[in-house]
Amino acid sequence: MMYDVVIVGGGPAGLATALALGRARKQVLLCDAGPRRNALASRIHNFVTRDGTPPDEFRKIGRQQLETYPKVQVRDVYVDKIEGNKGNFSLHLGNELVKARRVVLCLGVIDEMLPIEGFRELWGHSIFQCPYCHGWEVRDQVWAVLALHPMIVPFAIHLRGWTQNVILFTNAIHELSPNDRERLEKAGVKVETRAIQRLVAKDQHLERIALTDGTSISCQVLYAHPPQKHVALVNQLGLVLDEHGSVKVDPMHRETSVPGIYAAGDLTSRMQAAIAAAASGTHTGAMLNHELTGEMAEQGLL
Repeated sequence: MMYDVVIVGGGPAGLATALALGRARKQVLLCDAGPRRNALASRIHNFVTRDGTPPDEFRKIGRQQLETYPKVQVRDVYVDKIEGNKGNFSLHLGNELVKARRVVLCLGVIDEMLPIEGFRELWGHSIFQCPYCHGWEVRDQVWAVLALHPMIVPFAIHLRGWTQNVILFTNAIHELSPNDRERLEKAGVKVETRAIQRLVAKDQHLERIALTDGTSISCQVLYAHPPQKHVALVNQLGLVLDEHGSVKVDPMHRETSVPGIYAAGDLTSRMQAAIAAAASGTHTGAMLNHELTGEMAEQGLL
């Protein structure tokens, strides 16, 4: 069987792409397997009508709504390999082979844990990336920001909207410029330049940050943006990445550097949130449907 589109990844981006294409009467296979990127998150936030929804419940609802569209099939399977070219892709699902005219990658990214004691254990519980996703629930607490590079300064100032207590930790990695120090001071952001030894927590709740000189600083929340990498399937395809390491796509059509392979969601942008991924998926589905419909109509396939 030749699918019109195979979507790899069933998070917000994949579900939204499948919904757009299903409503456009395209033959779609959504492949979803493996751990969720936000597996440690207990709630999805800042998503209109779904604020506070558990991620598993979100996926359940998304799948249930796709059942309305008979040409959309959802399967819990891995895609091990993608071969072929635009109009005739072969996807290996274990020992099974399926064909597709187009492929959409919605695989998210992998966050690499930093080599700080306690970081991995607190990731997703007291360590966050996005204040729009998690800031309200921890508002007015003491927030720390781990500055892995000087470009984090505007972000640290931005956090002052949620709390009066923000501390920027450079972890003795780099020096702040006099201008950056002045900006932080005017914004009421404290600066700590000493190196971090470990994160001290109780029941997965951060209590303080211990420094290498034996002192510690009390705080309840840490914001950090660790390096990210792509899953093996994305690396196998040799897609062109942008200057931030995200998969580069055409801003209008969402097509990657490999003709016929599209991408949506977190793997295409550092602006990563459930609602942004879903919007990306809807855009991708609509653009892809526009191209496919014209092509198939001209070929007499509709």
